[in-house]
Amino acid sequence: MNNKVPENPLENRIGSFQPLTVVTALLVTLYLTANLMAVKIINIGPLALFDAGTITFPFAYMLGDVLAEIWGYRTARKVIILTFACNLMLVIFTAIGVVLPYPEYMEDVQRAYSTIYTYVPRIVLASLLAFLSGELLNAKVLVMMRNRQKDGRRLWMRTIGSSAVGYAIDSAVFVLIAFTGTTPADDLVSMIALQYVAKLLLEAVFGTPLAYAAIGYLRRRYS
Repeated sequence: MNNKVPENPLENRIGSFQPLTVVTALLVTLYLTANLMAVKIINIGPLALFDAGTITFPFAYMLGDVLAEIWGYRTARKVIILTFACNLMLVIFTAIGVVLPYPEYMEDVQRAYSTIYTYVPRIVLASLLAFLSGELLNAKVLVMMRNRQKDGRRLWMRTIGSSAVGYAIDSAVFVLIAFTGTTPADDLVSMIALQYVAKLLLEAVFGTPLAYAAIGYLRRRYS
């Protein structure tokens, strides 16, 4: 019985499970890494303030583009939900690690561990919801644009266009949930704008060329 979804003809010609496994593993790794890097704050100039995890997002969105372009939205959605679940597991189990007993000679290590993994629940909720909504929307918009273009060309329009929509939702959801009520409205707008511009620039400069390379390789290798 053929259980493959006929939403993307190329998907039916990729018989090997290996490419999808690699893309899935890389996407999960990038988002777990983003969570761990989020405690490091980058300050470039007086206003450009964002966490170090921001630099991994364009590469994660690039892989989301590859998933949607090659395997279609349904497969992309499954991988994104799996990635969300893995992020949730990271938060839960590292938080448990904070409260577990430890020997006295490991007190310095415990303090460092607690600094990294003592999560603010509101920040965690904002991060997880921003990821899920932004990535799903990114994949959905890319597939919609591909279906309208029909000829499959102008990949750059799909990768940047879908990311522009996804980043807008991602940045707005995260900042509004995480900081509303604790930060002035003007600063909220600035934070959203800075995150959005930083992510989109990285996407255009690094993410899109990598997406071209990855999608081109998969099409040559498996079509």
